Amino acid sequence: MTKLEQYYNKFHEEHRLETRHGIVEFSTTLKYILKCAEELAYAEKSVLQANGEVPHKLKIADIGAGTGRYSVELCHRGFDVTAVELVAHNLEILRDKHENIKTWKGDARDLHFLDDETFDITLLFGPLYHLHGEENKLKALSEAKRITKKGGNILVAYVMDDYSVITYCFKEHNLEEVLKKGGLTKDFHTICTEDDLYDYVRISDIDVLNKKADLERIKIISADGHADYMRRELNEMSDAEFDAFLKYHHANCERPELLGAGSHTVDILRKS
Repeated sequence: MTKLEQYYNKFHEEHRLETRHGIVEFSTTLKYILKCAEELAYAEKSVLQANGEVPHKLKIADIGAGTGRYSVELCHRGFDVTAVELVAHNLEILRDKHENIKTWKGDARDLHFLDDETFDITLLFGPLYHLHGEENKLKALSEAKRITKKGGNILVAYVMDDYSVITYCFKEHNLEEVLKKGGLTKDFHTICTEDDLYDYVRISDIDVLNKKADLERIKIISADGHADYMRRELNEMSDAEFDAFLKYHHANCERPELLGAGSHTVDILRKS
């Protein structure tokens, strides 16, 4: 059993997105998935109607689907969803929900069981957290690009470097330990190894990946903004205060000055 499988066998992934800081991330990300879907559906409808054809259900691939939080929600909203998950424990939980979702056990770097240019939208909401090094990340991006239709969208989630440094090194007082093992560059970029569960990036790292993968950015958002730093404060808010915080975050999640310090970003790309 791999370290990743051991982690997710114990980690309650289903619960994470139901916490208040998780709700910020989920609601924000879902908003942008639906926005992409709306724009793609409108464009396709215009073309098909001009040709006298009937629009089809948009097809969404959820690569690294976990226990299916996004897959199930999107299925309920009427999309044709295919979910791929590496960790057998997570996949079992997803399949036990008995939803109308096609499921595969597989690695984001090798999606040979999915055909070229099949999906309108492809989600990569977990694999690039854990894939180390540029080569592995590019393999996942390349496979996502291959299975996505021309003009379709690829949404890619990353865990951010500054969040790791601020929380683990400074807030949790582990700076000395990290420095001893050579875990930081001179400008405080984390140096992750295959022994680390996560591989943290900066916006500049993401830009390099997009250029090498030949993917066009539509926009990039901070999926959770300040929420991960404010877990206790979010839990102490009244429902009205929390609703106001969600509105604040949704209104500001595209601001460039807020992107790098949150724990997650979502890069919204187009396959040309």
